[in-house]
Formats: sequence, C-alpha cells, structure tokens
Amino acid sequence: MAATPGQNMRVDADRLWDSLMEMAKIGPGVAGGNNRQTLTDADAEGRALFRSWCEAAGLTMGLDKLGNMFARREGTEDLPAVYVGSHLDTQPTGGKYDGVLGVLAGLELIRTLDDLNVRTRHPIVVTNWTNEEGTRFAPAMLASGVFAGVHEQAWAEDKRDAEGKRFGDELDRIGWRGDEEVGARRDDMRAFFELHIEQGPILEAEGKDIGVVTHGQGLSWTQVTVTGKESHTGSTPMPMRRNAGLAMARILEKVDEIALAHAPHAVGAAGHIDIYPNSRNVIPGKAVFTVDLRSPDLAVIEEMEGQMRAAAQKIVDEMGLTVEFEKTGGFDPVTFDEGCVSAVRSAAERLGYSHRNIISGAGHDACWINRVCPTAMIMTPCVDGLSHNEAEEITKDWARAGADVLLHAVVETAEVVT
Repeated sequence: MAATPGQNMRVDADRLWDSLMEMAKIGPGVAGGNNRQTLTDADAEGRALFRSWCEAAGLTMGLDKLGNMFARREGTEDLPAVYVGSHLDTQPTGGKYDGVLGVLAGLELIRTLDDLNVRTRHPIVVTNWTNEEGTRFAPAMLASGVFAGVHEQAWAEDKRDAEGKRFGDELDRIGWRGDEEVGARRDDMRAFFELHIEQGPILEAEGKDIGVVTHGQGLSWTQVTVTGKESHTGSTPMPMRRNAGLAMARILEKVDEIALAHAPHAVGAAGHIDIYPNSRNVIPGKAVFTVDLRSPDLAVIEEMEGQMRAAAQKIVDEMGLTVEFEKTGGFDPVTFDEGCVSAVRSAAERLGYSHRNIISGAGHDACWINRVCPTAMIMTPCVDGLSHNEAEEITKDWARAGADVLLHAVVETAEVVT
C-alpha cells in the first residue's frame, strides 16, 4: 500500500513562481504573454533552460525521436515510474501558464523532495510533450498521440505548417530529436499526473482552489469548405450572388443552435476561418473553416456532427453552392483513472484546499496517456477563465495549491520510503 505523505510536505511557491517567470522570458509575446510555438528557436531555447534545471537537480534526461523530454529521478527500486508533466509550447498569443505550470510544477516537486531528503520506491519522471498546442502543426497533442499509439510517427513527421515546413525537418533543425523510440516507455509507466490551469471560469467563480478532473470532453474537428463564385460586390445583383461567406455565416449560426440544444456540457464554434479571396470588393467564392464540437458524451458529439453536416448541406443546396467535409482531428471523451483521481482528491482534502470535481473542456496530453496507464489531472483557477490569450493570469497561491496537490498525489503513488 502506498505511503501517505505528511501535511507539512509543501512546495517552495516562490521558487516555482520564479521558474515560471524565468521561462516566460523566452519567446515573449507582444502583450505580456508568450509566443513560443513548437519547434521554433524559442521552443529550443525553452527546452534548453528546462534541461539545465533538470540536470542541476540531478535528473537524467531522456529524449525520443519526436522530441518528447523525460527527466528521471531514480527510485530506490527497479519499478515502473510515476510520470508527471505537460508541455512548454504555447499559442502564438499564449499565456505564461498554459502547459508550462504542469512541467515546472513537476520539476518543483523533485526539488522539494530533494530539499526534504525524501526518497520514493518508484522513480519519478517529469515530461515535456512536443506540440501539445497544435497551433503550428495540427492536430493538437501530436507527439503524445504517437507515444500512445494513436498516430503513426511518419504521419506526424510529415505534418506541415502554414509555410509548408515539415514537422520532422523543423525538429531536426532545432536539434531536439532524440534516439529513443517513441512509446518505448509505455511499459515503464505506473501512472501519469498532469497539472494544468482550468482554461475556464468555474473554479474562480466558485472560489475553489483545486479542480479534481474526472473526465475530459471528447472533441470533433471538421474542416468545412464552401464553394460559391467570386464576383464584384457592387455590380452583382443580390439574387445572382453565390456568396460562400454568407453560407458560412448561416452554417455557424446553426452550429451555435446545435450546441445550445445539447446543453449544459456540449459546446460548438469555429475558431479557424479563411475567406477567399478576402478582398474588400469581391464577394467570397470560397470559405474554409473548422467546426469544433465538444461533449463528455461520444453519442452527443456524433449527433451534433451529423446535424451540422445535414444543416450545412441544406444551406448550400438552397443557395446553389457546394460543400465538402473533412474530419481533421478529434478524440473520444475520457474517463480518468479512479485510483489516480482519488489520490488527487485525497491530497486536496489532506492539505486543506477547497476542491470540486470538474470536466476538462480542453484537450490535454493526459487524454492520450490515459490509454497507456492510469492517469489523472489537477486544475487550478485562472483569472476570468481566460486562456490562449496573452492576458492569461493565475496567482502564486493558486500555483502553490496545484503544485502541493500534485506533489502529494505523485509521492503517494510513487510510495515514500520510510
């Protein structure tokens, strides 16, 4: 049976915060946040800083062929390791905490164990997963998906960014491709814990310190291409227009109606939108947009997707346009491991932090790793629920609470040597 760490085992909140602020200096945004997109020079610099901190803490660094980083603290026995971590890459206009908190809190818990001279039976491994955001190379959670056996490595390496640059080539360019086979560690994983900001408003609104994540929403991304006819905005009579932009607007209105009809947990919108030729005096001849539908219930996702496709087809038929659908990403809803979730909840209670169960509305590496080993997530509040925005903000106390709970859940699972 796992040993329970004492209530006095707490992280150094000032050290954790200083690490967050130091990492935020790399790839600064234009409005106080970060632009440290995956496989950029800034990503390489952030990785190097993380590696230097890990080596200073006496950890050994493993690196696989997709750039996933694994910083290992040995246990007292040759047993499967407890993994912890998240990602260091950001959105183009990202904040300082999304993903980064989970990685650096993992490092902080190692530093805390060293400070207290605490050893565990199982090793502990702090992980930085490559390309979680998916903003430069879609889809999101790309490298952890390959690690979990969901995607093929060659498929992932051939993904291209908006400039046509290949994922594999950019990984080589920044010098962060390792020799370790992707997924070689799957049999070494006793459990995985990921700390993350909520990216939503619930915890702050209810005054809760900790979100105990029990489930993750499933996601469906469908790229919709509507084709009409480009023509002059001033000289084309209204009845003769084949306006792809107008059709897109009507489809997105239906997406909103469909999501609202599946309340309270379902959501839907389009974040990626391109209009062609995107000229002031040309009626759009083509619209390409990605419909994002989410729910913790797979049947609901499938129903919403079917309704969206049927509604879109009806709209374009009535307008004399054409439409094409391409499924570009998605994953099924996730139920996190009961034992790991219990360890998170017990840690929050033991430490006196207020908490509530919560469903993650965003995708995370933990959603894929849950297929490999017992997994759970911990969430902290963020101001106004704002994320994927340079104004993203948390407090030092929230960071401390999340890291403390992470520390206790991980140490309990890794088993303290008494």
